[in-house]
This record gives sequence, structure tokens and C-alpha cells, in this order.
Amino acid sequence: MGALGRGISAILLALTSLGAMSRLAHEQGVTDTEIRIGNLMPYTGNLEAFGAIGKAEAAYFNMINAQGGINRRKVRFITHDDNSDPSIALDLTRGLVERDGVLLIFGSFGTPDNLAVRKYLNERQIPQLFVASGDAQFGNPSVFPWTMGWRPPFRAEGRVYANYIQAFYPRSKIVALWQNDQFGHDLFKGMVDGLGDLERMIIADIGYDVSDEHLKTHISILKDTGADVFVFAGIPANAAQAIRIAADLNWHPVFIVNSLSASISGALKPAGIEKSVGVISATFLKDVDDPAWKDDAANRDWLAFRDKYYNGPERDDSAALYGYAAAETLAQVLRQCGDDLSRENVMRQAAALKAYQPSFLLNNIKITTGPWDFHPIKQLRLHQFDGQTWQPIGDIIDTAFSDGNKK
Repeated sequence: MGALGRGISAILLALTSLGAMSRLAHEQGVTDTEIRIGNLMPYTGNLEAFGAIGKAEAAYFNMINAQGGINRRKVRFITHDDNSDPSIALDLTRGLVERDGVLLIFGSFGTPDNLAVRKYLNERQIPQLFVASGDAQFGNPSVFPWTMGWRPPFRAEGRVYANYIQAFYPRSKIVALWQNDQFGHDLFKGMVDGLGDLERMIIADIGYDVSDEHLKTHISILKDTGADVFVFAGIPANAAQAIRIAADLNWHPVFIVNSLSASISGALKPAGIEKSVGVISATFLKDVDDPAWKDDAANRDWLAFRDKYYNGPERDDSAALYGYAAAETLAQVLRQCGDDLSRENVMRQAAALKAYQPSFLLNNIKITTGPWDFHPIKQLRLHQFDGQTWQPIGDIIDTAFSDGNKK
């Protein structure tokens, strides 16, 4: 090849390389220096306590950026308040995609809000990653291949409680107080399904609203049934009320609280530590207020992170820890993407997590995903509060197929 031919080849190679770089740089939400990520949270309204998830996620990415970013790119985390309103969530999501040009939507909170935007995002092939909801609908890649949940499904959690009750309290009478929305209904329905032919053990249940002012009346009614197992499914503030009210009524059933409310700082301390002794729950995350984790390396990292980056009023809230762990998982996915930050590769890497363990998942609970496995966390552990620490009950429980989606 002559000098002219070699020169033309070099120019063509350079133009090809520049073209590839240009395509990468112009992927929506990605530049040579930035990755834009969208998020919605209830920073106001009845569920504003869960806004701590988004605040912790923002703080986590601030920390990552201070450390140099991800693959030399800083994360621009754009989060808005949807007030737990599905119509607002859809409008804000459109804005994040069409105005802010985000690469993906990450960790938005709530079942109705995420269902409201799922079709829009999937039609545009925009990742809706690690949805902050335990609805099993967010793990159905055959229908919605751009949507992936994160935590174990609520129904699976309900079945774990049903199995525990059958094993340890087979002749008990069960009552339940559940938040009257999709979350509360799913968890209660999971317990019913788990009991199967023994559903008759449930002698009463009451659905309540988050702002309900009659929790004492509801709990008095449930106490009067003579039940010896009480299952609660709701937010931490209401869980604290329920624990306190039951104790004040001198009612001491086997008290099971859903994982969202199984927090020493978020529910047990507000209820009164002495009144919370004996509470049972299931979890997949460490509780940083539990002395059992005092010397844990992850806890030390949390304290340093909290003091330097996350100084909000919810700094000890379990919701903040949830946000930290979810953001850690997304960071892992983005690192796996390398320089290929196409949306297709983001989903490919999200579906290629192999025994990955964010620092705050319980020991031996790991995240594994696959092309047909969009439920990243599939394990729970039962534990009981003894007045100081959570004491494990039995082994880690695999909930992988408890939502009926076995492949």
C-alpha cells in the first residue's frame, strides 16, 4: 500500500473511531464526563418518611462523585417530589426523559407511581431500574423487559410469616392490621396464600389508611377477638403506634411487623424499647442501630458517609440505609457497563449480577439476576427483638419462587 493509501486508511480509521466516540457521547443521558439519572420520591405527603431513600441516594452519588465518579464520569442525580401521586409521577417522568434527558430512571418509590410510568418507559426502551417497591409485577421481563425491582416481593414476605406461624404456632388465632393500599394488600394476601387450607386461622383483619386516626379502636377490636398472633403491615410511624397501643392495652400477642417497619430507630424506639421486646420481622438488610453490627466494616463506612454526606433529619432512618444499598447496586451495574453506557447494555448488566453483595445486605444474602430473573434480592431472614438486638430465627429463607413466577 502506498503512502496515499495508508493515509486514507488512517483517516478512515480515525473517522470510524470518532464516530463511535460521538455515538457514545451522544447517548441520551451520557457525555464524556456525566451520567444523568432520574428519580421520583414522596418528599411530601403521607409517605414523606420514605423520601429519606432519595436523599440518601443523592448523598451516595455525591460521595461517588467526590471519589472520581464511575468510569471517569460524574453522576448527576435528578430527583423530584411526586407526592405519591401517579399522575404527577407520569408528568415528572416525562420531564426527566424529554427535558432532562436522563439515561435511566432509578429507584423511584411506590407501587402505583411506578406502575403509572412503566408502560411509558418500556415503550421508549428506557431502563426503570431497582424500583423501590415489593410488588412482583416489577420482575416480569417477558412483558416489561426494561423494568426491574430490587427487594423481595411483599407477597413472598407474607408467605414467610405464614410459614413461621404454621411451624411455631400451629393452633393460633391470627389477626392482621394492614395498610389499605397495594403494598398492605399484597403482604396480607401473601400470608393468606401461605396459610393455604389453614386460612381459617385468620379470624379478623382490618385495612387502615396511613393517616387513620383510629388505630387504637382498630387494635382494641382485634384484641377483643382473643387472637394470640398479630400481624402488622404498614409504615414505621404506624408500626410504632401499633406496638405502643397493644402494650398499653395490656395485649401481648406474638407480634409480627413487616420488614419496612422493622427498624430500631424508625419504629421500635418511638414505640418504646421495653414495649417492643418480642417483635418479630423478616429482613434482608442490617440494622445500623443494632449493637450486633457495631464493629462491622459496613457500619463504620455508614457512619463516615452519614456524617460527611448525609446530614438530614432522617439520618438514622432505615429508609436512608435502603437508599444507600440500592444506590450501591446501581453503581455496580454502571461499573460493569464500562464505556458502553447504551441503555441496552445497562439492562444487560443489570441482568448479569452474580452473587453480588452490597455492603448492607445481611451476610449470605446476595444479589443474582439473569435474563429471566428480574428479582435481584430473593432471600429474607426472620429475627426477633430482645430489647437490645435482633436475634436471628432459623436460617436464611429463599423466597425465589414464592411469588409464583418460577421459570
